[in-house]
Amino acid sequence: MLRLPDLREAGDIRGSRFPGLPPTYIPLRNAVFYSLAASYAEEVRAAFIVGGHNKDDLKVFRDVSPGFFSNLEEAFWAGSKLLKQRRTQILRPLGSRSKPDVIRLASSLGVPLELTWSCHRDGAAHCWRCEGCRGRARSFEMAGVPDPLKRPS
Repeated sequence: MLRLPDLREAGDIRGSRFPGLPPTYIPLRNAVFYSLAASYAEEVRAAFIVGGHNKDDLKVFRDVSPGFFSNLEEAFWAGSKLLKQRRTQILRPLGSRSKPDVIRLASSLGVPLELTWSCHRDGAAHCWRCEGCRGRARSFEMAGVPDPLKRPS
C-alpha cells in the first residue's frame, strides 16, 4: 500500500488561495496519481493506463482535460524509454459520459456500486454532507438508480 499523507485538499491548506475551485481540490492530484500509474505501467510493461474520469469532472478540474492527458502522455514518453517504445497510452473511456450516465452503465453491467466511495472525509461510512456525498446522491437520483449505500427514507 502506498500512502500519500501530504496530499491535502485546498480547504485544509493553511492560507491557501484557490479561487474558483472547491475546498476539496487537491493541487495537481491527477498528475501525482497518473505518475504513480505510469511508474507501475513501466514496471509491468503495460500498453495502457486507464482512468475513470467523466465529463462532469472537467467542469471543475483542469487536470482531467484532453490536453492535460495528451501532454502527460508525451511527458511520460519523454521520461521513459519503455513507455515510449510501447507507446503506452492514457485511456479515459468514460470521458464523454456524465456521472448519471456512468451510474446507469455501471448498474447495467452489474458493477458492485456498494463498494464505491464518494465521500471526501475519512470514516467507515459516507457522511452524506460533503460535496462528494451530495454529488453522489444527485447523480444516483438523476440516473434513476437506487444508491445501495443509502437506506430508503
